[in-house]
Amino acid sequence: MSEAYIAGTGMTAFGKFPHATTGTLAREAVGAALADAEMRPSDVQLVFFANAAGGLITGQEMIRGQAALRDTGLLGPPIVNVENACASASTAFHLACNAVSSGQVDVAVAVGAEKMAVTDKNKAFQAIGTAIDLERRDELVATFGADAGGDRSLFMDIYAWLGRDYAARSGATAMDFAEVAAKSHDHATLNPKAQYRDPLTVEQVLGSRLIADPLTLLMCSPIGDGAAAVVVSRRNHLPVRSSRVRVAACVLRSGRRRDPGDLSALQLASLRAYDAAEVGPADLDVVEVHDAAAPAELIAYEELGLCPEGDGPKLLHSGHTRLGGRQVVNPSGGLLSRGHPIGATGCAQIVELADQLRGRCGARQVEKARIALAENAGGFLGTDNAALAITILTAETGTP
Repeated sequence: MSEAYIAGTGMTAFGKFPHATTGTLAREAVGAALADAEMRPSDVQLVFFANAAGGLITGQEMIRGQAALRDTGLLGPPIVNVENACASASTAFHLACNAVSSGQVDVAVAVGAEKMAVTDKNKAFQAIGTAIDLERRDELVATFGADAGGDRSLFMDIYAWLGRDYAARSGATAMDFAEVAAKSHDHATLNPKAQYRDPLTVEQVLGSRLIADPLTLLMCSPIGDGAAAVVVSRRNHLPVRSSRVRVAACVLRSGRRRDPGDLSALQLASLRAYDAAEVGPADLDVVEVHDAAAPAELIAYEELGLCPEGDGPKLLHSGHTRLGGRQVVNPSGGLLSRGHPIGATGCAQIVELADQLRGRCGARQVEKARIALAENAGGFLGTDNAALAITILTAETGTP
């Protein structure tokens, strides 16, 4: 994917915005991304619009992208609506990169937007809970002991089971999971667009309301609203600037039935991405992972190859993945603290990493960041993620 570059990025703040709509959120993100790319709407030849739960939460179906983007100036070129659970926006980005790198178009835009904070929050929980095979829901409940009530998402039961399984394999404790959440909140204090920017102690995380053992409330990603957009272009359409961000790899996989010992979708996708980008885990400077619940970050450390199996807690406590460490994970605050408006998350990760590689993240800037990886997962199928995207970005210097 040598000819796909990030020309511009933009995103809204993430949070709960009663008067915002999917359209107003998308308009803000698209406007910022086009301005960053020094482009007009008329320069865009293809648009991929990601939204995961609008049909169930707001009632908007069928033409979600056309409706949300009608005031952005992007109507006219093809708008492709993308829904792939929590990996919707990374899927849209994957498609935009493919369209550009194949020569189909010179400029494409990937947009992810989600409106989840509504009066009846059970609507959001129920919508998230559809990212499974509903015809086999009973099998999933039997496998994971999932028994979600109206005050939480079914996925927190799944993540709780994964946390318990990981603890049994690695020796991780609830305190380790709380440390992940505390780290994320520390990073988010430096991100003006994060949903939650107050620092938290491990004790505060452990003391918050129990959701599903071992997960407490502050170990779970919040419901919120937000949008993010990325302009993807060929190299000769980039604005003149001292640094460029190249898409070195963008791999999308679907989950499958896994037998004991089989590699996960995350492992398979990351191996393919490393090969395509001609880098390895040790080369990464900054990483954004899909920490919908705190144990997921520790699991990702190991499955991405950042540390040996079972060493996730050790890597966390070493400071290696904190700001100031060798490989910073979730400098944005991650899903736990930046927030997780599910249809926007994948593009938000790309925005953060592109900004890191361009050196414009202010107090949370990772020093000398040159190679970045994003991991975005969506849904659950059997014992694996239903959708999984790995993206590797690299920084280049010089003029186009």
